[in-house]
Amino acid sequence: MTSADQRRVRKALQGKDFPAGGPELLAYARDRGSDNATLEAIRSLPEREYHDAADVENSLPQQPFEAKAPSPAADKPQQPAREEQ
Repeated sequence: MTSADQRRVRKALQGKDFPAGGPELLAYARDRGSDNATLEAIRSLPEREYHDAADVENSLPQQPFEAKAPSPAADKPQQPAREEQ
């Protein structure tokens, strides 16, 4: 989780009444027009009831949610090594 992810989630949940569970948090953020990265961060939360926004932030996974594009080398088929003659 990056600090940018935490800020986005905090902003998305601003004004939300707690306690609240994951599906309720997700619906609230979606209704407020949150972007996909923010919604994905909220989806990644463990399923339980959260007491406040700080509880949500502390429960976010510690890795970023942005999907990384595969490297160009990963898309190319491997050529067999040529034998020297």
